[in-house]
Amino acid sequence: MAEGPRKPVLVNDTGVSSTEIVAIVLSVVWMAAVGLFFLLVPPAPAQGETADSLRIVLILMAIFLPVAMIWVAAVAARTSRIMREESYRLQSAIDGLRQTYVSDRSNGSGTVPTVEKKLNEIAQTARKTETALATFASTREAQKAKAVPLHPQPTEDQPTLALGTSAEDMTPPLSRIDFVRALNFPDHDQDEQGFGALRRALKDRTARQLVQASQDVLTLLSQDGIYMDDLRPDRARPEIWRRFAKGERGRTMASLGGIRDRSSLALTAGRMREDTIFRDAAHHFLRLFDKTLVTFEPDASDEDLIALSETRTARAFMLLGRVTGAFD
Repeated sequence: MAEGPRKPVLVNDTGVSSTEIVAIVLSVVWMAAVGLFFLLVPPAPAQGETADSLRIVLILMAIFLPVAMIWVAAVAARTSRIMREESYRLQSAIDGLRQTYVSDRSNGSGTVPTVEKKLNEIAQTARKTETALATFASTREAQKAKAVPLHPQPTEDQPTLALGTSAEDMTPPLSRIDFVRALNFPDHDQDEQGFGALRRALKDRTARQLVQASQDVLTLLSQDGIYMDDLRPDRARPEIWRRFAKGERGRTMASLGGIRDRSSLALTAGRMREDTIFRDAAHHFLRLFDKTLVTFEPDASDEDLIALSETRTARAFMLLGRVTGAFD
């Protein structure tokens, strides 16, 4: 059972403490002793103006210096006591937070903190949206852009129709514009183009895998308050993306990791070290993005690569790639 927070004895700092009382008593005793000394000891004969001035200074120092030292010690003791009490209060607050956190983590049926509850609601809503989009059927929009298939060969686990034709072969190939728009996800609930592109991407096997992996990573990052819209990465030239897609690595690829937000980098690095689920999801996402980029790059124009690099998915790739050293 967790130890409860310590409860320090709080003292009213506006009143007079025992230290001040002792200082007052000592001051009074010293002043009384000095007064008796000068009453009982006869004054010395005068020896000139310089001797009298020096004698007065020494007398004043003998009277007031001990009193000053007493009160310096009293003030130091009071300050030390206040700092000690503040330290106790801080430790008590930390212990209380730690006890609450351990209780919430150990008691799954207990009350979930407000922030964690909100994050869970966001994650559940995102997954419900993905399921609804995957099952929602609507009229297909006309394909205005040049269609480029992201996976040329069907896999063995795809269902086949009559005459050996797979179900995905009957689906029009996903255009680059829709692919890029789907990787950026809809901007708001009225973004019809974004939802349309996302719906079509979820019907493409390769695009669907990357979209789902990206959504998982973005949801996990949001739990630490990291949102791709808040990041402003440095833009890498399209030829850098092409060279990376062709397998080039090294210092020249460092510009792809254009995320400069130190807090986001630190939080992500800490999560990679401590959270196994997050680490596995991040590595799975990085592999899928790298694999898809290899297929996307040969037929993509420079404008397509620039548009891809500005998506939320690409920003997550830059962030995780820099943290994991994928661009080294």
